[in-house]
Amino acid sequence: MAIMTLTLAQAQVTPLVLGEKHTMLRLEQSKKYILMPVQETEEIASIAVLDSKNEMVQRLNVKLAVDRVDYWVPYELKGARLMDIEFHGDRRQKGAVGEFVCWKEMRFADTFDTANRERFRPLYHHTPLYGWMNDPNGMFYKDGVWHLYYQYNPYGSQWENMHWGHSTTKDLLHWEAQPLTFEPDWLGSIFSGSCITNGNEVVAFYTSAGMSQTQSMAVSRDNGRTFKKYEGNPVITSDKPDFRDPNVFWYEPTKRWVMILAVGQEMQLYSSADLKAWKYESSFGQEYGNHSGVWECPDLFEIDGKWVLICNINPGGPFGGSATQYFVGQFDGHKFTCESMPKVTKWLDYGKDHYATVSFYNAPENRRVVLAWMSNWQYANQVPTKQFRSANSIARDLGLFTCGEETYVSVVPSKEMLAARGAKVKKPTEACEIVVDMKNQTEIVLSNVKGEQVTMTYDAQKQTFSMDRTKSGDVSFSEAFPCVTVAPTYGSIKQLRIFIDRCSIEAFDADGKMAMTNLVFPSEPYNNIKVKGGKATVYEINY
Repeated sequence: MAIMTLTLAQAQVTPLVLGEKHTMLRLEQSKKYILMPVQETEEIASIAVLDSKNEMVQRLNVKLAVDRVDYWVPYELKGARLMDIEFHGDRRQKGAVGEFVCWKEMRFADTFDTANRERFRPLYHHTPLYGWMNDPNGMFYKDGVWHLYYQYNPYGSQWENMHWGHSTTKDLLHWEAQPLTFEPDWLGSIFSGSCITNGNEVVAFYTSAGMSQTQSMAVSRDNGRTFKKYEGNPVITSDKPDFRDPNVFWYEPTKRWVMILAVGQEMQLYSSADLKAWKYESSFGQEYGNHSGVWECPDLFEIDGKWVLICNINPGGPFGGSATQYFVGQFDGHKFTCESMPKVTKWLDYGKDHYATVSFYNAPENRRVVLAWMSNWQYANQVPTKQFRSANSIARDLGLFTCGEETYVSVVPSKEMLAARGAKVKKPTEACEIVVDMKNQTEIVLSNVKGEQVTMTYDAQKQTFSMDRTKSGDVSFSEAFPCVTVAPTYGSIKQLRIFIDRCSIEAFDADGKMAMTNLVFPSEPYNNIKVKGGKATVYEINY
């Protein structure tokens, strides 16, 4: 896109001041966008957008700038005529509403600059062009293309205004941004959900989050580019306050569609013959696993004859905040039965920054490919980026392994990551893969000239792997960020694969028995590595 420069020489916007906290703004029709200045420390301004008939077409919540501008966000006008804006907070401390800096810096334009302005933006992980992103949604594979939808706020880089964004890729490495998929409607904001392919149609299920949380449906006949919302929405309702994140799949033995839903601290299962009328089947979760937080973002699928139920939880993670737990058992089309004792808790990843894990529907070669949101609700809104917030993990393939009497889910980088491996280099770079051949006691230290470092330690006797990011760089934005994360290895680690991408470190046992994902924010890239008790090889990533 064309680069746009904002200058004070451009004509300023003049608000219609109606009171201490109330303004209106007339919208020009000759430009495509209005560019709104955001100040993240301010309170939300509630904006009603009206058309030429004075009918409200959309509601937005935007932290309009009062005394400084952190960045701009675009609103596409599309026939909008008027913005009715209500500010919140104590205006005696903020000054007169007509003097706010947002009016001096607000612009009408035909372009919006999405060129990267962030030194922490990953190079080979998926990120939104701008704005806030959290949970992966509606992922599916069709006709050689992987589709990723995601929780998205296009009007700021903090959580608000939940839409579905959309990106596509052919190799799980190079992502192409697509137009917005779902905007909030009068049933509510668009929360998490899933997509299935049904002949030539792609059918999306998502949570409408209004006064209550209900489940809605939409249909696409152009491979997921555009959707038409079902006129009979909502398709499932409940009196429970936390009732969300529908995940749908086809169960061949009963010839019915199955939906798994997160409801408080349990998962509920429904079935349907036509995707419209849903029958409650059963619930799972009472006394099983970790219940320190709300259960969210479920998934249910078969691997090698056993069924895996993914249950993301917040809070309650092994090191605080959000994380992904799972259960292994059997499913008969009606009920999931866990094979472990109720108190057994299994984590898919032992880092701080791995949440909302769900899988792609219809992945090729019968693979079970997942992505996770690479952040933590303890500090996701405060990490040191502005233009955008949050990335997704690299794609991972899941399998099963046994240790003792338990069956666990294995996690390995998807084969597309091996295809991206480039030439060997002498030192780590801001975007690379490091392969470490391990011994019984191995210490790996990544560092830079500023003295910032990340220390990873493997102890074969204790069967543990740890990562210390307390000195990794900027850790000041949250007391919950500096930490040491520790994972069981379920046996020995012969080889470790470490993926670095500007602000993240993902470590995997090459055999899949351990995964750990942590964010880092060094002032300079880690360009030095020291290994005690092992040998490291550094590879470029072809991104």
